[in-house]
Amino acid sequence: MIKTPIQQCISESRRPTHPNNSPLRCAVLGAGFAGLSVAWHLLFHSPNELKVKVDIFDDVGIAGGASGVAGGLVHPYSPKVKPLWRADECWTEFLNLLNVAEAAAAAASTDDFIVRRTGILRPPVNHKILDVMHQNALNSLPTCPIQTLDGTSARDLIPNLCTPLNTAFFMPLAVNLNPHNYLKALFLATQHLVNKISSTGFPTKEITLHNKLVASLSQLGDEYDSVIVCLGARVDMLPELSGKLPLRTCRGIVAHLQLHDSLCEEYCEDSPSILSDAWLAVQGSKRLLLGSTWDWESRNFSSIVSSEEASGTLQQLLPKASMVYPQITKWTLTGAQAGVRAMPPLTPQGSFPLLGSIDDLVGGDCSSKYWLIGGLGARGLLYHGWLGKLTAQAVLSSGEGVLPPELTSWKKMKSK
Repeated sequence: MIKTPIQQCISESRRPTHPNNSPLRCAVLGAGFAGLSVAWHLLFHSPNELKVKVDIFDDVGIAGGASGVAGGLVHPYSPKVKPLWRADECWTEFLNLLNVAEAAAAAASTDDFIVRRTGILRPPVNHKILDVMHQNALNSLPTCPIQTLDGTSARDLIPNLCTPLNTAFFMPLAVNLNPHNYLKALFLATQHLVNKISSTGFPTKEITLHNKLVASLSQLGDEYDSVIVCLGARVDMLPELSGKLPLRTCRGIVAHLQLHDSLCEEYCEDSPSILSDAWLAVQGSKRLLLGSTWDWESRNFSSIVSSEEASGTLQQLLPKASMVYPQITKWTLTGAQAGVRAMPPLTPQGSFPLLGSIDDLVGGDCSSKYWLIGGLGARGLLYHGWLGKLTAQAVLSSGEGVLPPELTSWKKMKSK
């Protein structure tokens, strides 16, 4: 019999152990991708006999920050369709969490759209990198293969598509996620997991969401054994960490478009979303998201976009999108949302998220208490499952030994 993720969690008794098996109290700051992932994994990977209490703090609630504004296109590749660093692990862990969230939503009989499994199509527009993309596609992951299509085959998938180079790269197993509904379902899954474990007679595990702002780490006092900071670009607002992390900020605006009912050129329900210089994340036959702008070093954390700024965003993105999908010019702007990403530093080896213990930055007499997940940037959807798992294992083992050195290499860099 195939076990569900929750059944598997209950049946596996050998997990990383918290020292002395004393009750573990964890505070998670942030209810976005990183925060909810680490919360799930703390409960999933802690031994059944260990009492665990996880409190999530976010003043705007689940997916209230940049996570909720994300377009939702998830795949393990760079713009040149080259597998990203540790792509296989990241993709596998993302799919695991997606399955967990979908199972929780199904158990709750919710009809909220979580994911469209119609793939993503990448029609290149730059001839200079076409040969590189062809070569990269040959080395795609078995778990997320890439098919190289000619223009005719691509238009069979997306009617009215334009392929400037008569080529498109199709990722049939890539997905289009609704971030807000996915994260709500993932939190629901943690609640189901807690209830299921408690019903078996093991010590109580708890998960609580607090719609409360933690303005300073000192505000938490000595109430928690571990504090995991998952605040994205807002991490710099904590006085203990302000100016100490090598992060860059980038504000992105996503436009919301709709096709008027009087027009018959609907986007086919089975057609993939489009990834190009501007991406189109399909939400239905008459609704899609168009993104995204890049405003570096922005400190505007408001998700609200004025009508004037929304119109400017459309003017900026529409020429790029119409190169591959000319029909987009018939769609109407209905609004826009903005989010600020925390981007990782650039290094000769690549751009890696920031993980690890931050006790030395926070100061005071503590050991393996304060932890960071940061710098996920535009790849938070892909990375969050794996990074949440690694961080949970590090917290439970009270050490960074489980973390790849690339993820803690930021500690050798100068702060911004």
